[in-house]
Amino acid sequence: MSQLIADLSHNALIRVSGDDATDFLHAQFTNDVQALAVDNAQWNGWCSPKGRLLATFLLIRRADGFLMVLPAEIAPAIMKRLSMFVLRSKVKIADVTAQYARRGLMGERAGPKPMQVEERDGSIVVGLDAARFIALMPPDTAPAANTSVDAWELAAIRAGVPTITAATQEAFVPQMANFELVGGVSFKKGCYPGQEIVARTQYRGGLKRRMALAHVAGAERPEPGQSVYSGAFGEQSAGTIVNAAPAPEGGFDALVVAQIESIERGDLRWKAPDGPRLEIRSHPPLAAAS
Repeated sequence: MSQLIADLSHNALIRVSGDDATDFLHAQFTNDVQALAVDNAQWNGWCSPKGRLLATFLLIRRADGFLMVLPAEIAPAIMKRLSMFVLRSKVKIADVTAQYARRGLMGERAGPKPMQVEERDGSIVVGLDAARFIALMPPDTAPAANTSVDAWELAAIRAGVPTITAATQEAFVPQMANFELVGGVSFKKGCYPGQEIVARTQYRGGLKRRMALAHVAGAERPEPGQSVYSGAFGEQSAGTIVNAAPAPEGGFDALVVAQIESIERGDLRWKAPDGPRLEIRSHPPLAAAS
């Protein structure tokens, strides 16, 4: 398979560095930052005090600090909010988006193992899985894209990795978006904003919503934050679109967080109780979550 290259300019880069950077991020994020080795990466999240996701992102550890890869539309607000917690810590937070061209590489060509980092000709290459890699490159050497951003987004959707956007900030506890299933949450680390609620959800049960992969026919694209409905809930929203991208066979694949009962019923509709049908393609085991 030839390598496909997508332009990921819709993502921004935030660098967090300084003597206290590791402990600072460990106390803020959902994953175990202290356990993250140099030249490795992890999915991570940042929650509100109510345990709702403000952002999901790839966190890359380098010898000189950390890089956060996250949607550009939320990056300024995330950076501003994160800076409020620095106080007297020896931590520097900077937007370094302009220093790197962002590319998504897809194909069977050899690359770093999942969540490992390699440096190649001045580029930082991060493995996401066996066939997807993110490359951070000097802008003057970055290759042109030969596939669409939609193709990259579709691969992420089918891999079950949710991206929180402005439309879905504070909509989900991490487990609603299956974020612990992709390795984005540690339940062994200490406190972070919202940790008590996230832990209670994990250990005491009561999770009412889960994320599923769904498909909708037609030419209109679902948008993050739009509601979905189910016969069991009438006019009341039963869930929310997380991300969506065109499918090669037509229509759109989407990640949708919905009431577990509605996913089991398989009767989800998009936009209205009588709107287009969402065909559930896959979901995690639901009985253990309820």
